[in-house]
Amino acid sequence: MLATVNPGDEVIIFEPAYDAYLPSIALAGARARAVSLRLPDWSFDAAELAAAFGPRTRALILNTPHNPTGKVFTRAELDVIAELCLRHDTIVLSDEVYCQITFDQASHIPIATLPGLFDRTITIESMGKTFSVTGWKIGWAIAPPDLTAALRAVHQFVTFTNGTPFQEALADILPAAVRDGYYHQLRSDYRRRRLLLSGILRDAGLEPLPIGGAYFLLADISGRGFSSDADFCRRLVTEFGVAAIPTSAFYVDPRTAPPVARFCFAKKDDTITAAAPRLASLPRPKVAQELSR
Repeated sequence: MLATVNPGDEVIIFEPAYDAYLPSIALAGARARAVSLRLPDWSFDAAELAAAFGPRTRALILNTPHNPTGKVFTRAELDVIAELCLRHDTIVLSDEVYCQITFDQASHIPIATLPGLFDRTITIESMGKTFSVTGWKIGWAIAPPDLTAALRAVHQFVTFTNGTPFQEALADILPAAVRDGYYHQLRSDYRRRRLLLSGILRDAGLEPLPIGGAYFLLADISGRGFSSDADFCRRLVTEFGVAAIPTSAFYVDPRTAPPVARFCFAKKDDTITAAAPRLASLPRPKVAQELSR
């Protein structure tokens, strides 16, 4: 963000948005313009996106597969985004850290591969998500020379040095992962965990929303007597011993968030299974209680 955005610029984000985006935009002295992703499939309105562009638009952040929703942007959606970014001379900051974790028929398409987009896209990926070493904080960015020069200029003074052994490990594992079928196994393992957690949530009366990628499930928590998603998640931890994230944390205005909570299945099977009896003791929706009578 510091390498590409100037004070007074505007940056378009899709909301809900990963919670580091807003502070990063603010740190650069810029302003966020949020475009809503809408239930049930987290689609966006093309007219709303077009209206978000203006004379101060400098960049658009694209996150696919998406955190927190698990949405994988389709080729048709990427075409809309690409056309608008080309028309308004906008840089795309493409956060693709979950690119290897997709499910069913969802297909990850790097927006930089679309016509005319490579020259204006910074593609960001992460070793931490793909290889389950999030604490190592090693990732990479792919961009044309003028953008990588700007990135290196900022990186030199913001991050003075990185863990060289971790970088060496990344260089070794990338070709090995392709050779040994690691990515296929990664998707298979997460597919199994997704189904495991989905079943547990359904048994607890928490219907998970469909996802195309990443390792999160969102579940509807409405009608259970909680004042907000934050109240639900707080009490879920303190009273039931299960951790979830309120999706309102991913909105510019938390009051506009739908009543859903984010559960993570990047866990051992035993950890996911241990949540089953705890979630089963949650109060049921009031409508369901009335029907049962």
